[in-house]
Amino acid sequence: MSVGNIIVGQSGGPTSVINASLAGVFKTALDRGSNKIYGMLNGISGLLNNRYVDLTDKIKNNLDVELLKRTPSSFLGSCRFKLPEISADEKTYENIISILKKLEISHFFYIGGNDSMDTIKKLSEYAKIKNIDINFMGVPKTIDNDLAVTDHTPGFGSAAKYIGTTVKEVIRDGLVYDTKNVTVIEIMGRNAGWLTSAAALAKGDDCEGVDMIYLPEVAFDLDKFIEKSVQIQKEKNNFVIAVSEGIKTADGTYVCELSNSDRFTDSFGHKALSGTASFLADKLAAELGCKTRSVEFSTLQRCGSHIASQTDITEAFLAGGQAVKAAFDGETGKVVIFDRISNDPYLMTTRVADVNDIANVEKVVPAEWITNEGTYVSDELVNYMLPLIQGELPPYMVNGLPKHITVNDIK
Repeated sequence: MSVGNIIVGQSGGPTSVINASLAGVFKTALDRGSNKIYGMLNGISGLLNNRYVDLTDKIKNNLDVELLKRTPSSFLGSCRFKLPEISADEKTYENIISILKKLEISHFFYIGGNDSMDTIKKLSEYAKIKNIDINFMGVPKTIDNDLAVTDHTPGFGSAAKYIGTTVKEVIRDGLVYDTKNVTVIEIMGRNAGWLTSAAALAKGDDCEGVDMIYLPEVAFDLDKFIEKSVQIQKEKNNFVIAVSEGIKTADGTYVCELSNSDRFTDSFGHKALSGTASFLADKLAAELGCKTRSVEFSTLQRCGSHIASQTDITEAFLAGGQAVKAAFDGETGKVVIFDRISNDPYLMTTRVADVNDIANVEKVVPAEWITNEGTYVSDELVNYMLPLIQGELPPYMVNGLPKHITVNDIK
């Protein structure tokens, strides 16, 4: 297949390094002689509405590329759009292919997580059925670290670094008074507890760390939670608990639903989650009779580019570049993944895997890495995360604030 024109999109929840993957796709495609490089505005949803930008005429120099690597969120915009099954709505696929043919696209790249890989899966299947000469390639992205097959995903390392750092700062703040106080920190993670596990990174010779960590992999028991909290309070005035937004009771009820069950559901069937820490802090205030507070990291953990991991940025850029190389070599229906060779020293390599083994599959924290009857995580998990948070690539500062690049900045 000739190099031709390429198109790239970003989908799902942003990360602080998703634009580094976009930069990797752009720079590698440009260096390999791609004619035009288009960017979908708001992912596949925007493409269906003929919304795209010609990046070839816009990004002119390496400074733009470096700014892109340091800019959080999705430069091209994002979407949460689930493609229908091919058998149910072939017209949608015909529309997508007609737009791609109009732009003379030979390679299609989509940067995203589980649901985004579903898009690559369906488009590559349709292209195979219809004998369409376009390669479809997935570039991994998700702070949740829940993509199957790969050792880890770009975005997770920086989010983990933000969480470990901020938890450490919250702990310091919580210890300034000699009165009883409990802090409950809510961290993202619907079905997988990788992000919440990152709270364990705060523990070190200068920080006692959090006292309990609750992951969605383990059924949550409110009575046992209160019982353990009572026991901890007997031993110390101030303590900190990290909980995943997605923790559920044994019957599958999200803890946040115990206070409010009316929640928005997106096109993939994902129910909006928040309020877990607030609910538990209120419960503890009533049971312990002391001051409690809840801290919800929310979107902050996925857009903290000021403290992004250099390792994460480097690997995100690499993932984009490797996707281009693989597609130009004829691969389609594949996703770039990471294989860890060594933990100390940290060594990893990349390869491509079949999207069918990754799309719609969630990788959860292994049971053997969850300890203390489901209230903490093992040293093995901490050692797994540590290499991913190393180094910093500070933003370019202007007037005391980080400089970002946006679609509107590109002239």
